[in-house]
Amino acid sequence: MYAPERQQEILRLARDGGRVDVLSLAEEFQVTAETIRRDLKALDRAGLVRRVHGGAIPAGRLDFEPDLTERESTAADQKDRIARAALAALPDEGSVILDAGSTVGRIAAALPLDRPLTVVTHALTTAARLADHPGIALHLVGGRVRHRTRAAVDAWALRAYEEIRADVVFLGTNGFSLTHGLTTPDLAEAAVKRAATGAARRVVLLADSAKHGQDHFARFGDLTDVDLLVTDEGLDPKDAAAIEAAGTEVVRA
Repeated sequence: MYAPERQQEILRLARDGGRVDVLSLAEEFQVTAETIRRDLKALDRAGLVRRVHGGAIPAGRLDFEPDLTERESTAADQKDRIARAALAALPDEGSVILDAGSTVGRIAAALPLDRPLTVVTHALTTAARLADHPGIALHLVGGRVRHRTRAAVDAWALRAYEEIRADVVFLGTNGFSLTHGLTTPDLAEAAVKRAATGAARRVVLLADSAKHGQDHFARFGDLTDVDLLVTDEGLDPKDAAAIEAAGTEVVRA
């Protein structure tokens, strides 16, 4: 396959899936990662994609927000590893906030049966997973439900988080970096994430490495607000070291 043909196919994949990553493309086209980076650079120069850490997204779609169902199947292996590693941050007993998001949702499915926990969440799918959990005292935060994320937002949700103080919040994000902080495409979603962060003594961020370097429309905090970042091995060790130097512990699962 000639380079223009490969680049055309890469562009199609990016538009269909919302993003592409270097390693997956290299495997699919049986070329080196450096070849794919050159392809993405050419597409970026042509204004057809925008390069992000580890891959690219279609031009004009920096704030593209995939549906929750689509995000569940994206980077699934990495998200499973991240969720398993994040379980180490659970208290033996106490209170936990679970944010909306496909990675945080995996924690709900893996919570141990023998740990007495109070769990607060504004994510409908997470609440459904925990509704029959024998060891969980579940509190569902209400509000307007965003169909794209199945999460409650707006005034009711914000007031609820003002009234609690949890031991730890497990937080999701669409993008993170030391420069631009924690970002997501929707202002209402960002407000609830900010409120949930302020309602906990310890903040644990779950984010796969493809989100590093991405910045979206609505900012809800600094990366330095995070006590622990749990990500995957795709995060460059130099980037991990810089984040730790700024005060956030990093676990690469």
